[in-house]
Amino acid sequence: MAAYPNLLRPLRIAGVDLPNRMVMGAMHTRLETMDRPLERLAAFYAARAAGEIGLILTGGYAPVPEGVMDEGGLVLDRPEQLHEHRVITSAVQQAGGRIVLQILHAGRYAKVPTCVAPSAIKARINVHSPRALSTEEVWATVESFANTSALAEQAGYAGVEIMGSEGYLITEFTAALTNQRDDAFGGDFERRIRFPVEIVKAVRARVSPEFMVIYRISSIDLMDGGMTGEEVAELARRVEAAGADMINTGIGWHESAVPTMAAPVPRAAWIDAIRNVKRAVGIPVMASNRINTPEVAEAIVASGAADLVSMARPLLADPEFARKTREGRAEQINTCIACNQACLDRIFTERVASCLVNPRAGREIEFDDSKTATPRHFAVVGGGPAGMAFAINATQRGHRVTLFEAGEQLGGQLNLARQVPGKNEFNEMLRYFRVTLLQLQVAVHLQTPVDAEDLAARVRAGEFDAVVIATGVVPRQPDICGLDHPKVLSYLDVLAQGAPVGQRVAIIGAGGIGFDVAEYLVGHAEESLEPKVFMDVWGVDTAIHGAGGLKTPAPHAAGRVIHMFQRKNESLGKNLGKSTGWILKANLRKADVAMTAGASYHAVDDQGLHYSVNGEARVWNADTVILCAGQLSNRTLADGLAERGIPTHVIGGADVAAELDAVRAIDQATRLAVSL
Repeated sequence: MAAYPNLLRPLRIAGVDLPNRMVMGAMHTRLETMDRPLERLAAFYAARAAGEIGLILTGGYAPVPEGVMDEGGLVLDRPEQLHEHRVITSAVQQAGGRIVLQILHAGRYAKVPTCVAPSAIKARINVHSPRALSTEEVWATVESFANTSALAEQAGYAGVEIMGSEGYLITEFTAALTNQRDDAFGGDFERRIRFPVEIVKAVRARVSPEFMVIYRISSIDLMDGGMTGEEVAELARRVEAAGADMINTGIGWHESAVPTMAAPVPRAAWIDAIRNVKRAVGIPVMASNRINTPEVAEAIVASGAADLVSMARPLLADPEFARKTREGRAEQINTCIACNQACLDRIFTERVASCLVNPRAGREIEFDDSKTATPRHFAVVGGGPAGMAFAINATQRGHRVTLFEAGEQLGGQLNLARQVPGKNEFNEMLRYFRVTLLQLQVAVHLQTPVDAEDLAARVRAGEFDAVVIATGVVPRQPDICGLDHPKVLSYLDVLAQGAPVGQRVAIIGAGGIGFDVAEYLVGHAEESLEPKVFMDVWGVDTAIHGAGGLKTPAPHAAGRVIHMFQRKNESLGKNLGKSTGWILKANLRKADVAMTAGASYHAVDDQGLHYSVNGEARVWNADTVILCAGQLSNRTLADGLAERGIPTHVIGGADVAAELDAVRAIDQATRLAVSL
């Protein structure tokens, strides 16, 4: 406990005793859309409870059908639904945990044609236009929150969290931007905040004193026409007076033009906005967003800026986060890298969430983690994410693993990713892999190329029972004249070798690697590491003097002239992650990076890159031409072993090279390990 005395200190809220200050924040997973939904949800939350997290907040349940996130979304509005919830609450309680139901009315963000809002103002991120609620309907909605809260108590939840942040219905009432009403729930600030205050009053009146009532406030809207810092503080005071036991803090709206929780955002970046709320009230306040290590969490609580920390994605990454913290094993935490690739990117495209670094998240019932009855010795070739994931999971199953890596260090393509500004969290992923391999005493041989003939002989001699090929990818060479010109580099030359790059750069290929290379050349590492730098670049006033907390952005000078090209005649970056791709594209727009689609490449010579668009020949004067034209699976060893009659398991990029998909690679490796 000495390392994290504040984080591990117990706290009593209402009638609930929390063993520590760590909370699993609400996160919609869409597990309810899969087969065996109740079993999946129960297993998901129970795993986090068993990992000793102090409190769990569910994903959002709408109090009325028109308030769902999307078609078929979660609703709790009838007593006949209680038996489903009791399956979840019982599982959490049996695991020693406490769970709170989040009540979320999506408002104009609801992806249903019946969506409603304070005013009939369409959100730019929704295809549906909302209908304005009548005054009578507003009061009915207040009652619906109270009804759901009463049902939640009957279902065995320890409390409710009223979602008043992120641009959902309650937030829409509090902001002049979205509230143009002229009744008792609109107009001046006093009337705009009446809706959340009445909700808290109604909920408090319908539940017992021991039942926790948490209000999630928008601590900074990051929207023109949002609340000022003083208005946020006053709303917090009113919510406390109305009967809230605790306040959680949200950051921004889903349509904000400022990143709030992806990896390019520095850790604990929003602490000033959270501190503004904490100073206004006497009840406990919870911090959220970009808190992913015990060290960061401890510093927040120790500073007095908040009393608890809410972490959603970090509990996807490692359900034992809290236990490892208590036991002094922070270095063994599988840290969330805020990539959003398997969680938010899937949710925003109506798929089911999981986690890049932990494919078991949300899929707990699909994995058999029991010890194998038939231990075997596996040779694993390739120390990238797929090879390391297999080695760890196979060893945990009781197998013996020898891992061969031709390079000087483990990590494979992760070593390229972590060079890119905004992707520094990949260092944590590598740390977890290395620490776990060492802890499990996996035999790791670096700088050890593997020859097919030698490995085949060792298999025949009985040294190895099976071979797993995780040799990754090699860059694809486009069919262009002049690839041997001194101007031409591959992305490996740039990211792995640090080859010098000129001032005028042509990038051939605009997939994920092409965008990463562009960001590497024009980005600034300090932006994702230093909150002040981030706020200046993105135009955030952390003191929230004005409405919404925005100011004039001050982006960095580009330093280079970059032109990106792709063959496909479609918008560049179209297939980047939903929640992160826009950030990357925004950064490149600030740097005036030119982008050309539908390009045919012809040659590279002293003049630069020769290409054509719609049959029109052009030349772009480039000092450097960087090839990011895709990848091919490196199957040389797999093919060599097959020729010698040695069967192999091929995983990761060696199996499928498309877009260097770490989500697929780690999932495939993990599933293979637990199946053998």
